[in-house]
Amino acid sequence: MTLDEQRRLMRSGAVYNDLTDELVQARERTVLTTDRYNASFGQPAEVRVAILGQLFARVGSRVHFEPTLRCEFGFHVTVGDDVYANFDCVLLDGGGITLGNRVLLGPRVGIYTTNHVLDPRERAAGACYAKPVVLGDDVWVGGGVTINQGVTIGDGAVIGSGSVVTRSVPPNVVAAGVPARVLRPITDADRTGYLDA
Repeated sequence: MTLDEQRRLMRSGAVYNDLTDELVQARERTVLTTDRYNASFGQPAEVRVAILGQLFARVGSRVHFEPTLRCEFGFHVTVGDDVYANFDCVLLDGGGITLGNRVLLGPRVGIYTTNHVLDPRERAAGACYAKPVVLGDDVWVGGGVTINQGVTIGDGAVIGSGSVVTRSVPPNVVAAGVPARVLRPITDADRTGYLDA
């Protein structure tokens, strides 16, 4: 099976073999590319964004990931404009990760689209499945958050630090906890007047 066929299988949500030579080699290439990106800290932004362009399917403008960035493949990641990820971001992107515009990720955020099957013999043989994760526009994810497969976080949502997101989160709410749950809506009362000064 070619790498393109395996990628289609991964994106379909079907069980696939994570240990094929093609996927092992793809992960190795990704490690080398992320190592180049992480080592490029301090170089001009255009150099760093060019490396991200080699790694991700799409990179918008004004995108910055603090070192260290780690991801599984990269080729299933799309990043919008004005995205900032603090240090130690981990992206397991077998099922596809979409980061909208103006997304802010705190330190040590992990987004995991890939999972192993439950049967121990199948798991040892490399059986995995993946489901996409989508973060809408204007999403803020606090430090130390884990986002699990199949989750969509709606536009304008805020996820509190240390949360584990196992279900989709609607737009314009604050959600937190383990597992994360909606705490309250974000309203005009949350405006600080910063932009009015």
